[in-house]
Amino acid sequence: MLQSAALSSRSVGIEIEGLVKRFGSVKAVDGVSLAVEPGEFLALLGPSGSGKTTILMAIAGFEYPDEGRIRVGGEDLTWVPPNRRNLGMVFQKYTLFPHMSVLENIAFPLKMRGLGRAEREERARAALATVRLDGYGERKPSQLSGGQQQRVAIARAIVYKPRVLLMDEPLSALDKNLREEMQIETKHLQREIGITVVFVTHDQTEALTMADRVAVLDQGRLQQIGSPHDLYETPRTAFVAGFIGETNFCKGRAQGAGVAGQRIGVTLDGGDVVEATAVEAVAQGAPVRIAIRPERLSLGDPATGLAACVEEAIYAGNATTLLLALPSGQSIRLRVPAGAALASPAVGERVGLSWRVEDARAFGDAA
Repeated sequence: MLQSAALSSRSVGIEIEGLVKRFGSVKAVDGVSLAVEPGEFLALLGPSGSGKTTILMAIAGFEYPDEGRIRVGGEDLTWVPPNRRNLGMVFQKYTLFPHMSVLENIAFPLKMRGLGRAEREERARAALATVRLDGYGERKPSQLSGGQQQRVAIARAIVYKPRVLLMDEPLSALDKNLREEMQIETKHLQREIGITVVFVTHDQTEALTMADRVAVLDQGRLQQIGSPHDLYETPRTAFVAGFIGETNFCKGRAQGAGVAGQRIGVTLDGGDVVEATAVEAVAQGAPVRIAIRPERLSLGDPATGLAACVEEAIYAGNATTLLLALPSGQSIRLRVPAGAALASPAVGERVGLSWRVEDARAFGDAA
């Protein structure tokens, strides 16, 4: 166990209630409520302008909300200044002091808090050991790799035993391979330390890899919060279905009225009739969109399935993606994993598509 007793602190939860933040006429955060459990790793995920960073800044105290409450460990911090919240922060740019050694960088927050030299050094070395950088204390930041600098930034953020660790896209500056490595490393460190983490990212793969739960945001509103498995397998909105993973959407109209969780028939724009599971109540004849993952589609006989024509086959090593044209002219994707017994059809070949009803989710389509 790499956690040092010098760094241990009790995990606390976070409660956000009815959070609203405006910038002029724009509602950056629109009535968001959520709870983070003690010791949980929560990712705030969404596109640019979704409100995720504004929420993080409100928790940190760098932004004050127009409405709502923020509680950490049961204490109302809504209007408490940042320096009195005892929260750790890791930014996208690590902002390490280039003229200081690694150990001096880590000890700096303790110096600002008035701790003596001996205690500062002891706790800084313990933090360095926690992030697996024993022996690097005398180096300068310029002598470290990007991943090592990121770990130093984490060590500096946890050295004063914060109640919560806030992270604002801290891995975005790393190259792909190092970023993937640090995703796992950061998650392991969080588990060992046992601290509550709120992590902002726009990268869905990063969120699914690292987080216990993910809060998906769009245009300032919370769309869904749940485990990575729940978000991928049972998205509650068309936005979540399209933003998490890769999804095909097929437009059509409900053949009959349906309720959430019920199997319904859908007449696609091209005239074909298929079945899907309703995510919400739909009226007969109402416009709907069916969401189906590329890997959940199956190939078969065009006489018995939804007829399609192969437009392109894209080989990517671990899978082949087929670009298919439906009778309506819409293109959808089907993914065949490498090693599958089914041979990939040739470009121009006609095929039949099918799926399990529970894998196709029908959303109301107001557009």
